[in-house]
Amino acid sequence: MSNVTCSIEAGVAHVRLDRADKLNALTLPILQDLASTAHGLRKDKDLRAVIVSGEGDAFCAGLDFASVMKNPTGIAKAFVPLPWRGTNLFQEACWAWRRVPVPVIAAVHGHCLGGGLQIALAADFRIATPDSRWSVLEGKWGLIPDMSGIAALSELVGIDQAKLLTMTAEVFDGTRALELGLVTKLDNDPLAGAQRLAADLAVKSPDALAAAKRLFNDTWHSSPRRTFARERLEQAFLLAARNTKAAREAAFKKSEPAYGPRGR
Repeated sequence: MSNVTCSIEAGVAHVRLDRADKLNALTLPILQDLASTAHGLRKDKDLRAVIVSGEGDAFCAGLDFASVMKNPTGIAKAFVPLPWRGTNLFQEACWAWRRVPVPVIAAVHGHCLGGGLQIALAADFRIATPDSRWSVLEGKWGLIPDMSGIAALSELVGIDQAKLLTMTAEVFDGTRALELGLVTKLDNDPLAGAQRLAADLAVKSPDALAAAKRLFNDTWHSSPRRTFARERLEQAFLLAARNTKAAREAAFKKSEPAYGPRGR
C-alpha cells in the first residue's frame, strides 16, 4: 500500500502524504512515490493545479532515519543522480514538482521539518497555519539540506538567513516562516485556503500559467538579456495559443472561459 495518494477532481490533483501514524515521515518508497506521482501529473494536459498536503497531525516531519538507515544499498542507489535530470531520488522527490507545468500549492499544518520543508519549498505556493512548525532540521543531525533545499532557499530568502536557518536548525512557527518569505499565506485551514487558490488559478489560461511558471523558474537568477529572450519566446507561443483566444473572448464578454487542454 502506497503512503502517497493522488486524486483528481475538476482538474485539481490532491496529493496526500498518508503515513499519519509517523507524522508522514519520509521513507525511500515514499520518495519514489512522490517523484513518480509528479512525473505522471506532468503528462496530464487537462490538469489545472496540484495541492500537496499531509494526513493526520503533520505535513511532514522529515526523513524517517530509522527506516531509511536499515537499507544502505537503497540509500546508495537513491543517492546517485540520473544524468538526464541532474537530480538523485532525494532531490527529485521535491524538484519534480517544479517540473509539473501547473501551479503546485503546499497546504502545511503541524510539523514541516527537514525533508518535509524541502517538499513544501518545491511548491509554487505555501499556505500554512500560524502554529505550524518549520525547520531546516538537517543541522541537528550534523547534515545539510540535500533534497533541493539550497536552491529553493536561495530563491526565497537572503543568503545570510539561508545560512542561519541551515546552520542553527532553528525551529520556528508559521508566522515567522511568513515573515522570512518561506510561506505565501497563513490560514487556519490551509487545505481550504489551497483549494480556494487552486479554484482561482483554474479560471486562468493553463498555457499562461505554465508559461509563467517556466519563465520564473528558468530565469530567476539569469541575466536580463536571457530573461528578455525567454519572455519573447513564451509570449510568441501564447499569442498563437487557443487558450489565449478563449481567455480574451471571455474577458470581453465577461463570461466564464472554456479552456481546452494545455498546449505544452
